[in-house]
Amino acid sequence: MERAVMDYPYAERLALVEQLHGQSVADPYRWLEDADSPQTRQWQAAQDELWLAYAATLPTRYTFRSRVKALSAVGSVSAPVWRGDRCFVLRREPRQDHAVLTVDGAELLDPAKLDPTGLTTLDSWQPSPDGSLVAFQVSRGGSEESVLHVLDVATGALTEEPIDGCRYSPIAWLPDGKSFYYVRFRQVHLHLVGGGDRPVLTDEASYGLDLSADGRWLTISAARGTTNDLWLADLRTGEAPRPLPIPGDAITLMSVGPDGRLYVVTTQDAPTGRICVGDPENPLVWHDYVAADPDAPLSSLAVLDKVVLVGRTRGGIGEIAVHDLVTGRHLGEVPLPGRGSVGSLTPRPEGGHEVWFSYTDSVTPAAIYSYDATTGQTSLWANPPGVAPTVEATATPVAFRSADGTDLDMLVVAGPGDGSPRPTILYGYGGFGQSLTPAYSAFALAWVEAGGVFVTATLRGGGERGDDWHRAGMLDRKQNVIDDYLAAAEHLITEGWTTPSQLAACGESNGGLLVGAAITQRPELFAAAVCSAPLLDMARYELTGLGARWVPEFGSAADPLQLKTLLSYSPYHQVAPGTDYPAVLFTTFANDTRVDPLHARKMCAALQHASAANPVLLRVEADAGHASGGAGRGVALAADMLAFLDRQLR
Repeated sequence: MERAVMDYPYAERLALVEQLHGQSVADPYRWLEDADSPQTRQWQAAQDELWLAYAATLPTRYTFRSRVKALSAVGSVSAPVWRGDRCFVLRREPRQDHAVLTVDGAELLDPAKLDPTGLTTLDSWQPSPDGSLVAFQVSRGGSEESVLHVLDVATGALTEEPIDGCRYSPIAWLPDGKSFYYVRFRQVHLHLVGGGDRPVLTDEASYGLDLSADGRWLTISAARGTTNDLWLADLRTGEAPRPLPIPGDAITLMSVGPDGRLYVVTTQDAPTGRICVGDPENPLVWHDYVAADPDAPLSSLAVLDKVVLVGRTRGGIGEIAVHDLVTGRHLGEVPLPGRGSVGSLTPRPEGGHEVWFSYTDSVTPAAIYSYDATTGQTSLWANPPGVAPTVEATATPVAFRSADGTDLDMLVVAGPGDGSPRPTILYGYGGFGQSLTPAYSAFALAWVEAGGVFVTATLRGGGERGDDWHRAGMLDRKQNVIDDYLAAAEHLITEGWTTPSQLAACGESNGGLLVGAAITQRPELFAAAVCSAPLLDMARYELTGLGARWVPEFGSAADPLQLKTLLSYSPYHQVAPGTDYPAVLFTTFANDTRVDPLHARKMCAALQHASAANPVLLRVEADAGHASGGAGRGVALAADMLAFLDRQLR
């Protein structure tokens, strides 16, 4: 591990201590929250110079860039979206930065042609029922501030003026293809093509929309932390959406299938999810259809002509069950290519006998498969367009226990070895009910190819084991996630996979918070860390970006008890001068509108002040945001992260 004193840019430490609910909360780098102040700009420019000078000394930087680029050369292909006989697919060739929307194999929409600078991304798209129009959203510079357009498929012309404020907006086209429901500025609207808008629900929320194939039934959901609100509208009668009083602290989603039945997926009395059916005319009365599997959370549902397909994850591995359409009785399993991750099930809107889904695992790029319910056969529908080098690697499930005795597991990806400890990256997330399942990663495989080990830990707070698993890692139970991660690190060391001088922590966004907490609570376990787009000041996280929407997950500093919990693990507030912290690389994105880069700036300054033994560096990506941008930028970032870790762990 590198041990060298660095000459860090000067950062003034303010004697700023606030009294919050009787607690003294120091914030010496509050001034770094203002990205546009001359003082912050000067500090940031000096940090940029420091990173560039350091990066130029990394001996494996360009080797990793070459390997990540080669391993990324598979490109990508999406499951097909069918509208009548028209087939819409998103496809990225190996040399393209952005995926291109195609129809029947012909190019329809290329973000690079919309904006030759490469800064515009295609965020979402949805064809009309007959496939003659496509509503699509684009944003620029990674901002995720999407603008909605409507494209005429036959002519390639835009038919509407751009509509702003459509971040994360779902689109629900009516059958006539002349109007659609969508979300603008977190409100539900009905848009008439060529005729303006009409508000439907004006209370701001994170809305989801679902419209039955016949266009009669509109269901609307609004996320509320660990529960949600529901509305249902019979559009045939012209009624306004009526709220449905769903009891219980649970997530409940509804949709009307092509068979006219109401399908209800709920965690009520079933943390891993159960499926019920009912009549949309009487939407509060349901009966059990497919029971919950306590070991396998629901992930997807597809209603076909004679069967219903139910996707689940069991121990992080995807599976698809076949059930009788009428009774819900289990009939069998869909054959899958291997033990990996299965994407969402995509049938035709009207049902039919086929469904499409993606499959990937730790060494297999995502390909698209189809299942034919009439034959019971699964077949390859489309491979990604490119070919990447083969890496000799094996994914090994490893069981371990957290500090409180909770049984956990991790996936260890490694090449052949002699049993000696190796440089190891431990990746984690543990939040928002998001599951980490096996997936092809050029970042991970480039590390493994170079002789390292890449580990993904299953932690509480995720969705791998259902709703209770998520709840066990949120709010006042967030420390469970950190304890799980630290237990994973200890297990890797105890079992001889690695040593503290060869172990790195790695995570992004909520995973960046996890990394920050891990290295401040147990700095001796790690030699290095990469902390990407992180939340780190938990006393003020809800004041910027999308932080206010995450209060149900983390809690609020406005609540005295929740503030106490937040401060107990807030990485920025846990930094102690004189501590021998690991080497740390913070990576942020200048246009990140989810997690403000101020978190990384403040934490970087705090660590640079606290520990001079190991490098603490900040890498800022201009014209980029929280979500993935162009493939080329991703390659450069991955290579820099790997080269930094390689320098520290060897």
